[in-house]
Formats: sequence, structure tokens, C-alpha cells
Amino acid sequence: MDYYKKIVGSRCYLSPIRIEDAAKYAEWLNDLEIGQYLEIFHQQLNLEKEKTILKNMIEKGDQIFAIVGLDKDKLIGNCSLFDLDQLNRKAELGIFIGAKDYWDNGYGSEATRLVLDYGFNILNLRNIMLKVYEYNKRALSCYQKIGFREIGRRRKAKLISGKAWDIIYMDILAEEFDSIYVSRITSGE
Repeated sequence: MDYYKKIVGSRCYLSPIRIEDAAKYAEWLNDLEIGQYLEIFHQQLNLEKEKTILKNMIEKGDQIFAIVGLDKDKLIGNCSLFDLDQLNRKAELGIFIGAKDYWDNGYGSEATRLVLDYGFNILNLRNIMLKVYEYNKRALSCYQKIGFREIGRRRKAKLISGKAWDIIYMDILAEEFDSIYVSRITSGE
């Protein structure tokens, strides 16, 4: 088996990242339609650079997962909790769905909920934040539905296509998040 079901939802599951998937990530991250929403897009990413990035994240202690569709055990993206601060119980969230045929079907929302559940209920974090570009309307809507709240903006800080956009900072607290997946473990369901 290529992937391991670390935390499972109804459509997808999170698996520990595989360095062997670096080529697929490099392909996705170099795709303008996907990369425009990610901080790393401006970099020249080839296979070796992506392998190095993944290895560095793992060595640093970031919690990085493959997002795998349950229907076909197909890699569809990745997500991570990074800049982990166990003392203050906080981290930052990053996520993308690279398989475009899985866009707009709830996979990103479910994967976000899964990684939040893991962060709050397994890692015992209290605060998880993220950054999103103002023009990424689909992501903004998703995060708001899940319960993230805007905590600030860095105005006109993202330049793309000759236009300046805000970077929006959002966070969610453990007590604001309704556990769906991990709570089954403690309830005996």
C-alpha cells in the first residue's frame, strides 16, 4: 500500500507524506492555475528542489500530509501544520488540492477539517492560523464556513498580474472547532 490512513473522512484521508510523490507536487506547483494561490509559486521548482523542500519540512518537525481520495486511493493534494509552537500551542496551516478534477467537490473543506481535527485533538494545539490571498475567493469561502475568522490584513502585499492584493490572516481556536473525526475515537463510535 502506498498510503496510510492516518485520519479518515468520508471523501478523503490524510496520509504521511511520501518523498516519492515529489514529482507530482512539482508538476502541480508549476501549474499557473494552482500555483497562483501559493506562496511558493514564484520559485523555480524542479524535482530535486521539491524533494529537498519536503525533506526539510519533515526534518523541521512540520506535520505534512498527503491528501488522498478515498474513492480511488488517489493523491489529490497536500496539507500541513507548520511553524509548530508546542509551548504556546499554535501552528500555521497550509493546504492545496492539485488534482483539478477534485476541485469544487468538498475535498479541500474536508481535508482542512481533518488537519484541524488532528491539530486540535492529537497535537493539542489551541490556535491554528493561515494566510490567504484576497483574490482566492473559493478558499476564503471554505475557511469561513469551517469557522476561521479574519484577524488582520497585510494591505496590497501580494502583487500578481500588475495588481496589488491584500494578504488576509485568519485563525481558529480549538473551542471554535467542532471535531467530527477524532471525537469518534474517544466516544467509542
